[in-house]
Amino acid sequence: MKPPRLVCVMGVAGCGKSTIGQGLAAGLGAAFLEADALHPPSNIAKMSAGTPLTDEDRWPWLDAIAAAVPREGRAVIACSALRRAYRERLAAGAGEPVFFVHLTGSREEIAQRMTLRTGHFMPTALLESQFATLEPPGADEPHLALDVALPADALIEKALEDLR
Repeated sequence: MKPPRLVCVMGVAGCGKSTIGQGLAAGLGAAFLEADALHPPSNIAKMSAGTPLTDEDRWPWLDAIAAAVPREGRAVIACSALRRAYRERLAAGAGEPVFFVHLTGSREEIAQRMTLRTGHFMPTALLESQFATLEPPGADEPHLALDVALPADALIEKALEDLR
């Protein structure tokens, strides 16, 4: 199998998408794209206030992510991509298949991680809505599921093994 050009590290808030995505990008010699940086101010204000985003909030954001994907070379995207429809929209906007690295974990583990991070607009109060929205990738979607109970370096190495 040819290694995928586009990889999206996905999962609920606080699961480690940015950390794992940056590590994967470095290991693959790929560009890294942080989807949170592409949220419009209205989305950030809404989430900061503890209000979950709707599909109508997410569609323009997903389109902006797809538009920002480099058209050449490998790229790793850190994006929640919680629903199949969101993953399909990313791939359609990018114009090619995307391989998803789904970071999984218990609500308790991820909530604990969220309480330890600083400077992020996503409050722990929205974690339940993230889990409620999550549709794990189906067997027909190209993906790798990794449990975040493992250390970040182990997750990155496992993903790199599968992606090479």
